Amino acid sequence: MRSQTDYDLIIVGASFSGLVAARTAAMRGLKVLVLEAKPDAGARVHTTGILVKEAAEEIDVPHHVTRKVHGVRLYAPNHSFTDLFAPGYFFLTTDTAALLRWLAHEAERAGANILFNTRFEGAEHIGAGIALSGSGLTGRYLIGADGGRSRVGKAFNLGRNTRFLLGLEHEYTGLDAVDPRFLHCFADSKLAPGYIGWVAPGPCITQVGLAVKAGVRADLSAFTDATDHLFKYKQGTLSERRSGRIPCGGIVSPFASERVLLIGDAAGLVSPMSGGGIRLAFRFAKRAAHLVADHLEHLGPAPEAVMSRELPRFRLKGLLRHALNFAPPNLLINACLGTPPARAIAQRLYFHKRGTTNVSFTEFEARLSGISRTSEAMRAAR
Repeated sequence: MRSQTDYDLIIVGASFSGLVAARTAAMRGLKVLVLEAKPDAGARVHTTGILVKEAAEEIDVPHHVTRKVHGVRLYAPNHSFTDLFAPGYFFLTTDTAALLRWLAHEAERAGANILFNTRFEGAEHIGAGIALSGSGLTGRYLIGADGGRSRVGKAFNLGRNTRFLLGLEHEYTGLDAVDPRFLHCFADSKLAPGYIGWVAPGPCITQVGLAVKAGVRADLSAFTDATDHLFKYKQGTLSERRSGRIPCGGIVSPFASERVLLIGDAAGLVSPMSGGGIRLAFRFAKRAAHLVADHLEHLGPAPEAVMSRELPRFRLKGLLRHALNFAPPNLLINACLGTPPARAIAQRLYFHKRGTTNVSFTEFEARLSGISRTSEAMRAAR
């Protein structure tokens, strides 16, 4: 029997994790409220929104808001490069704002209520529930999916993210010089110490950015000046600028208390090494919603207790983050990047255990083109 609260689950943040949790919980029959300070889910985006294949397998997303990219072109500081790929693997660049708006629509279609232009001002425990400050709204459970500097975490004295990468990104239209077959990634300890620079062809724009370790000034203009001969930025049109902090310190502690749980960036659910968090956001948002529903509706175990056993520890990736912060000199990167050991390491970082099976990218691309032509002919014949 439900207690007399306005909602079963209140979620703060219409983020990737917040919207997936809202949709999942609503589909499980919970009465769900999402609070979002922005005017809509796609406003003021602060993430590149590139999905690895595993993220695309967690949540099926509309084809029209994505672009499939099979290869990674990894550049040394002197702009020599090596091409990496793995048959069966791909990345999806996205129209991130459109994807977030689609996720919001899906959450509402499942039954969740989203209040935009509504800031979380605080909350407190009352009886068997949570009361939101200033609104009088109450819920049986509260999830914070409100980013790396979570207001929910602060309100309930939970762990806070303290280590970040700083990312800057520009969006361009009309960058025809960018080879759309690849994510273009730049290892350069002068321009992007502690991380990388990137040029990513999206479904309708090209994203150009870099991230750097804490304490270093990110200079995107220096990066675009250094790579202009490759991508001809002046031939395109700069359409949008954004910046953001990427948590890189691992899971915050504590990430939960009674009837309160953090997910996504708020919980530090971001790989300390790669800065990737969307796959983890999708996976653990669904898991958190399942656990909350089971707990509230079927007397299942406390979600925070189960999540504490299942969340990744990032021990190895945390050590690798410390190593990346000691950025090697560019002369060493230039000398090593094209060697077989460095290529093998890069292949593992981008494609995990998948190999190229001795197929060249040209041959792989030809096979893909043949499959595409066959599929188009079959559709035309129907």
